[in-house]
Amino acid sequence: MDLAFARAGLDAQPFSKLLGARLAEFGDGIAVLELDIRDELRQQNGFVHGGVLSYAADNALTFAAGSVLGPGVLTSGFTIDYLRPATGGLLRAEASVVRAGRRGATCRCDLYTVDEQRRLCAIAQGSIAVTGDPAPVSAGGQLALSRPVT
Repeated sequence: MDLAFARAGLDAQPFSKLLGARLAEFGDGIAVLELDIRDELRQQNGFVHGGVLSYAADNALTFAAGSVLGPGVLTSGFTIDYLRPATGGLLRAEASVVRAGRRGATCRCDLYTVDEQRRLCAIAQGSIAVTGDPAPVSAGGQLALSRPVT
């Protein structure tokens, strides 16, 4: 799988489109997901909502695993620790594969907010399972995924 294929998988996710997420890097056990921080993504205190951080970690973890295991994978579970309130102009989720086997992978994700500085705001670790299902393709030959190309 290459970056263009992975981006097509992300683009096939309506929720990712709603958030404006984009894949900045993909391949060799690495995935970087970015999204611009807008007011609609904040909670009542002005910080990025924890659900947005969780979404970014979940997708980045699964894309990282998919870069080595192929597109037939799903998140089977993950944990996230919020280290500081997320503020800034850009959210960047940087995920990497820690260990991969035939049936799945363990991955790690560091979430940063970026403006004049880069600040670590959360860390996550997840288990990604191989489903064995190939990436579905629509009748027109377009990638038709409801989850990441992971």
